[in-house]
Amino acid sequence: MENEKTAKQKMINGELHQPSGKELALDRLRAREQMSIFNNLEPSKIKQRAQILKSLFAKTTSRLYVEPPLRIDYGFNISVGDNFYANFNLTILDSAPVTIGDNVMFGPNVSLFTPGHPIDADYRNAAWEYAKPITVGDNVWIGGNTVVNPGVRIGDNTVIGSGSVLTKDIPANVVAAGNPCKVLRPISERDKTYYFKQERFPEGH
Repeated sequence: MENEKTAKQKMINGELHQPSGKELALDRLRAREQMSIFNNLEPSKIKQRAQILKSLFAKTTSRLYVEPPLRIDYGFNISVGDNFYANFNLTILDSAPVTIGDNVMFGPNVSLFTPGHPIDADYRNAAWEYAKPITVGDNVWIGGNTVVNPGVRIGDNTVIGSGSVLTKDIPANVVAAGNPCKVLRPISERDKTYYFKQERFPEGH
């Protein structure tokens, strides 16, 4: 039919779709080719790597630094705020929008997954897929080896402990960790005095 939506339109609208068609396959191929260049540039080519990200992502600023290797699906669904840093082996599967706020830090091996698949094996084997957006607020620190699943929102100023698996939203201003990830405690004024357990900041910091 003339008005039938393409798989890409369905994906962008958050609808059930089959991503194996030509249009989305070409979009993924373009992203992979750019990631191959990005990941194999000499370490000193900082500006060139940043330019690749600016050409792929929906939004960036001049202050971003991503350690290679980086893996993404498309790039056009990724928006990154100011002063973003990601350590080695960041993976973002951006079938749905991934929105990252200002002053966000990712440890190594962080993975953000927006796509999911039906539980029913017949539909899954027929390559049906859906996607839910992920939102990371301002001033968030996500520890290494963390997985963020489809549809999750992380509030401002929150710290996610390493090795966490996020299946539900995490509010602002908390420390959270675990599998599944749960709130451990609120962030308080005490955290301005102690930077790690009982270890204090130096005077006049």
